[in-house]
This record gives sequence, structure tokens and C-alpha cells, in this order.
Amino acid sequence: MEKAEKAVNEGEHQVCDEGDRVWSGSWVAERLGVELVGDDPLTGLLGLALRRNPKRAHLLVSNVLGKHVPQSPSVVYGYGVELGRRVRELLGTEEAGRAVVLGYAETATGLGHSVADGLGLAPYLHSTRRPVAGVATAGGFEEAHSHATSHLLLPEDPALLGGDGPLVLVDDEFSTGNTVLNTVRDLHQRYPRRRYVVVALVDMRSAADAGRLEEFAREIGARVDLVAAASGRVRLPEGVLERGQELVARYEAESAAEGRTAGAAPSWPVAQFPAPLERVADTPLSGARGTARTPPTGPQSDDKLTEIDLHWPADLPDGGRHGFTPSHRERLEEALPGMAARIADALPPNARRVHVLGFEELMYAPLRLARELERVTDIEVRYSTTTRSPVLAVDDPGYAIRTRLAFPAHDDPADGPGERYAYNVAGAGFDAVVAVVDSAGDTPALHAPDGLLARLAAHTPRVLLAVIPSYAPERPSMLPEPLRGPAFSSYAPEEVGWLLQDLSDVTLEAPTEEREEAIQSGGAHYAESLPVEYQPSEQYQELFHAALEDSAARIAQAVGVVTETVLAERSPRPVLVSLARAGTPVGILMRRWAQHRHGLDLPHYAVSIVRGRGIDANALRWLARHHDPRDVVFVDGWTGKGAITRELAQALEEFEKSDGITGFDPEIAVLADPGSCVRTHGTREDFLIPSACLNSTVSGLISRTVLRADLVGPDDFHGAKFYRELAATDVSVAFLDAVSARFPEVADAACAQAKELLATDRSPTWEGWAAVERISEEYAIHDVNLVKPGVGETTRVMLRRVPWKVLARAGAGSDLDHVRLLAGQRGVPVEEVDALPYTCVGLIHPKYTRGATGSDGKAVSV
Repeated sequence: MEKAEKAVNEGEHQVCDEGDRVWSGSWVAERLGVELVGDDPLTGLLGLALRRNPKRAHLLVSNVLGKHVPQSPSVVYGYGVELGRRVRELLGTEEAGRAVVLGYAETATGLGHSVADGLGLAPYLHSTRRPVAGVATAGGFEEAHSHATSHLLLPEDPALLGGDGPLVLVDDEFSTGNTVLNTVRDLHQRYPRRRYVVVALVDMRSAADAGRLEEFAREIGARVDLVAAASGRVRLPEGVLERGQELVARYEAESAAEGRTAGAAPSWPVAQFPAPLERVADTPLSGARGTARTPPTGPQSDDKLTEIDLHWPADLPDGGRHGFTPSHRERLEEALPGMAARIADALPPNARRVHVLGFEELMYAPLRLARELERVTDIEVRYSTTTRSPVLAVDDPGYAIRTRLAFPAHDDPADGPGERYAYNVAGAGFDAVVAVVDSAGDTPALHAPDGLLARLAAHTPRVLLAVIPSYAPERPSMLPEPLRGPAFSSYAPEEVGWLLQDLSDVTLEAPTEEREEAIQSGGAHYAESLPVEYQPSEQYQELFHAALEDSAARIAQAVGVVTETVLAERSPRPVLVSLARAGTPVGILMRRWAQHRHGLDLPHYAVSIVRGRGIDANALRWLARHHDPRDVVFVDGWTGKGAITRELAQALEEFEKSDGITGFDPEIAVLADPGSCVRTHGTREDFLIPSACLNSTVSGLISRTVLRADLVGPDDFHGAKFYRELAATDVSVAFLDAVSARFPEVADAACAQAKELLATDRSPTWEGWAAVERISEEYAIHDVNLVKPGVGETTRVMLRRVPWKVLARAGAGSDLDHVRLLAGQRGVPVEEVDALPYTCVGLIHPKYTRGATGSDGKAVSV
């Protein structure tokens, strides 16, 4: 056990069992003149065999891959992890954190997964030859020399391949480079990126092949690096393919003749290792001239087979066929000790040598189970998997494939029925074999008289069967396309797409006091209802237009500053995602600025975020399917004390854990940041933004967002209403036009200010939060959630909540005219305060403290 751990932790990889001294490629080398030349470890890593293949007769057989040759699972896993660590060193921490690993089916699915583990936090995907109903193909390519050529890419989340971080391609051997070229050519057309890393156990390319890859990399303008455990070349004499085919045909004929003599069905030869255990053999070849016995004609007896319930974690993928994220890896690591213990408990008491046999593409899960079994017991554990590849078996120490078990395919393959194989398992003296299959392969054919389990039972005293649930991705929810005006909102359709559902026909409004009382009773969340829309008086509307005239240029400059900052340091082509609804007018103005100043036509969406409940996860899923999450910039109107800033950061962290989708940046871009809560802002002054003066009539006639269980299902966007009936008083577009008309006159000043800001330290100080805490205590409120700082937040208190009083900075002028008017209409006192960091602060009435909503989304009490 210590030796196995050392193989992983220190890179001491044994490749041959004690006593193996003959190179397992000498038989082929002597007969065909094939040579392996290169690094010293090469012949320890590789043996040679022959196969029935019209394109290439010889087969390089890896001793450390865990496919054809049983090997210590710690050695197999250790090689992959070590290669992953080398990739991480090559890329550096930052680029490694953005990498995606892609492994090749079938032989490198486990190796690729191990490389991803060594790399660190990289998500993993492997190609597959198994189509899965309901999962869209994200790509495909051909493997020219393979017996089964079509590779499919079936990620559950198409965004997995959509980023521009490094793509790490993992195969067991890099022989000509054709497979990699085909893969990169296909994927680069769909998902172009700047860097690729090719990883293999052995690099056996010729100088000409290496040159082709370098030329291709220059062609596509990308960097391609190669990482391998060893490198060398295969020297093939002239006519080797024909001679190899003749040799295979001769041994096939001899096998068929001996099979008829022994009464066994003709098949490819399976020779035996000498071993103390009585076993059944197919017709043996040279070196195995013992008596052949007829394979069993019925299913193995109950005393031979034990089925194990691993308690595989629910909804944990069985591998990387549809993607495997770092959070999946964490869940697997937690579950492995318990699953290995269940296997150990089911083994015969005297078992000292145990083989864990994986199933074609299902390599990683059996490998990790085998390694954990090796770690927690003193048993000698070996690991390999079944395969589709037909290889000649010759019982000679100088040949890599000594024995072969053939059995019918048992997973209803798309290319129809056929033989499958397990190599070097028969006659190896295992006290038990643990067959690990996924549930798609747990069919009657597996349990049939000539199936895999019966074939194994003829060669070992005990067969254990562990079935892992085949991961079936949920069909992507059919989320609708964004709502757009004029059907939803008074904005032009190109200005914003609302990732919301239309609840216009649902009665959701209640008087402010009734809403507070409903929340106080514990039976409602503030987002489950809507306040009655404020209908501005003629005097209030005049104030709005006067304020807009006075502040349009000031707002325009702030729009320019924040947009230029985003373009300079966030993304050259950002996807603007405003937080509905206060962020939506700002998002539209930023889009207009990018169009005016740079000719950019930026996508812009509006999504819902609810304090205590987080951001709309379905909206994030829609965004991830249509855009690179790294390009998304969340936009809001202003910051108060920073509650939404914190809410968004927490929500995105939870979303990443639940969905495994990474890349969304929680940093909000705001027009005004008086609370010093964000880095990306247009100004930190607290002044009147006229869009805060009104509700829906300055926000496209859209209500606040709604989240209520009976209206919003698990596959729905959050909801909102479109108040078409208020069109006569709508000033939404007028507000936008008034501000954007000032862009030309403020452009130079905005660009200069943005340049200055980019050179300064803009780290949030959270000054506003400290002020809110102080006010909360000074006024004996004792709850920061009832203190709403800034002009915008104070206006919201006056329009939506039950206000207690307004604190106004001494000397505040026209910026507060509309607040004073609202306060007068509602009988709310306005107190002037010295040294107030905000222009004003609104306080919610303490009478309704238990009805106010706290940061956790629940009613708070005093």
C-alpha cells in the first residue's frame, strides 16, 4: 500500500511486476523487424502486439494506461496526475484556471480525467462513441487509424467548450498527430481559442508529423504545446503491414483449427498464463499447449457472483462523457472511501490478489475505486478495462497480449452487436475480479451464458459486479427567448431583451401598508407581491423634467466613464446584463454609448435578482448557453450600502457549485457608487439620477420582479408585469434620449476621466456601509436593512415602503426637491444632518420592523 501511494505522490511509477524481465515487444520486433527507439523509459512503458486492422498491423500496448495490461491503479492514476501537474506548470496558475481538458474515447477517457485532476480545477469532457438521446452534439471528428472512428462530443453544457482558455487534449499515444489535427480543426471553427496543449503518455511522431502540427498551429494563429511522459519513434521496415497481416492470418487459421479439434467455437486465440487456479481456456497458442476445456454453457452459479451496491452518489456523473466539473470531483472524493469499503467487505476473506475490470469508456470511476481499494487494504490490486479493439493473443513473455477473453457486446451499441474483449485477465491468478459497468451495460447480454460475467467466472473463484448509474443529462429546459418591446416594455426591441416571464395578467399589487403587514405575518416575501404603482402628480412630473434637464449632461458623462472602463478592463465586447429594473435604463445607455463612440452593437439583457433569494439561475443558464460567461458584465443604477453587490457575489458562488458553470464575474458596473461598494463606476457622487424618481414609467413600463412559487416554477424565469395602461405617462424613452443627446459634448471629458480612474486605486472602502451602521444605532433602529442610503434608495422608500423620516445632508439643494415633495405628500419629516456621507438617507418606519425584509429574505424582528 505504501509503495502504491509513493507511485502517485513522488512519481515513482513501476511499470512491470517483479520478475518481468523480457520486453513485451520482442516477439513482434523479432518477427516483423519493428523497432522502438527513443527515451530510456520507452520500452518499459510500451509493448507490442498484432491486430486485425487494414491500416496498421502493429499495436503499441501501454503498460501504464490500464486498458490492455493489468496494472497497479496507483501507477495508472499517478501517470495521469503527473502529466496534469506538468501542464499546470507549463500554463501557469492563471491560464490553468481557465483550461478545459478533453480526453479521447475509448482508451484515454481515464487518462484524460486523471490529467484534469493533476491540473487542478479544470472541468473535463471526453469524446464518446455512444450517442445519447436528447443530448445535442457539440462537435465530432474522425480517428483515421482506429477500428471505430467516429467520435462525438456531448457536453451537457455546451458552454463547456465555448471559452477561450487553453484546451488540453489527452490521448494515450501521439503517433501521427492526425487525430489531434482533426479535433482542433473541428473545434477551432466552432470555438476558436489562442492555445492548445496536447498530452500523451508517449510521443511517437516522426519529424515530418511534428512539422505538420507546427505548420497547422501557425495556420490557425494558435499556440500548440506538447507534454508527454516519453518520446521516441517506431521504425517500420518496408512491407511491414503486409507481413503483419500474413502473420495474423496464419495464427487465426491455427487457432480456428485447434478450436475445432478441441470442440470449441472458432474464435481468435486466447492463451493462458501459467497460474495455480483451475480455469477454462479457449484454444491456446504457442507456450500454452494444455488441455482446452469447453466454456460454461449456463450462467455462473450464485456462489461465484456477488452484486455490490456501491451507493453511488445521486446525480453524480459516472465519467466525463457529458462533462465532469470540479464540484463533481469533490463529491466523488467524499464518496470513494465508503464505496471501496463496500467492495472490500464483499471480497472473499482469503483474497490476496484482486482485479478491478472497467468497461470500455468507463475507465475513470473503476480506476478511482481500484486505487481507493488499494489504499485502504493490503490486497494486491490490479486494474484494466474491457475494449472494442480486436488484438491477437500469444502466450509468450515477449508479447504484450498474453490472453484474451471474448464476449458479446452488452450495452446495445449504436454500431450493432459484436465481440468485446478483456486482455491479460484470464489465467493471471486473481482471487476475485470486480467488474464495474454502468447501468447501460447491465443488460441480459452481460449475464448470459456466453457473457462477460460467465467468461470471468471461468477464470476466478469469485466475480463481483458493481453497477454505476449511467448519467443521463436532463434535457435542457426549453427556456424561452428574451421578451422584447413593444410586446413587453416600451423600449425598442434591440435595446434590451428581458430574461423574465410576463405576469401582466396576474393581480399582484397591494397597498404598501398591507404588504408590510403580510411580510410581518411571516406568510410572504417582499418579492411575492408588488406595490401599487405610484401615479405622479403634475407637480411631481414637472420636477422630474426639470431634474432631467439639469442632470442629463452629468449622467451622460458618468455613462461614458463607466462604459469606457468596462471596455478597457472587462471585455472588448461585453455582454451587458442589467439587474432589473433600476439597472435597465443604465444598461441601455451604456449600450448606446458603445455604439456612439466605438460602433459596437453590444447585446443587452435584463435579469432578476432578489435579496435573500439570489439571482435568477435560469437566466444565468440561458446566458451561459448563448454567451461566454466571462464576457458578461452585470449593470445596476447605483449602490446604496452594497447589499445587492454582496447578494450577487454569494448567488454566483452558489450557482457555480450547483451547476458547475464558471466565469461569471460578480463585480457590478454602476452609474453611481456613493457607498464605495464597487470598482467599476461612473461616479461616486450621490446625486439625483432622474430614473430613480419614478417607477415603471421611467423603466420601460416594467414592474419590479416577482418570485413566487405558484407563479415561477423551477424551469421558469422570474416574473414581471408590463403596465401597458400607463403608456400615457411613460417617459422611459424620453429619459434615454435626453441623456444620449449629450454624449457628443461630454465624450472627451468622459474618456479622459475614465483613463484617470483606470490608473487609480478604486478598491471599495465600504464607507457607506459603515455610515449606515452608525445611523442604525444612533436612531435606535438596530437593523441596517431599514436604513436606505442615497437619493435613489430614499426615493424607493418613499414610493414603495412605509417611510419614517428622511435624513438630508445640510445644504443639499435641488437634488432633493422631489424627495421633499414626496415627503410632504406622505407627511414624512425631513431632518437636515451635518457630515452625512450621502445626500440623503431614507429610514423605514420602525412600526413595521417585523415586516421589513432582512438580508436573508425573511422578516426581521426587534
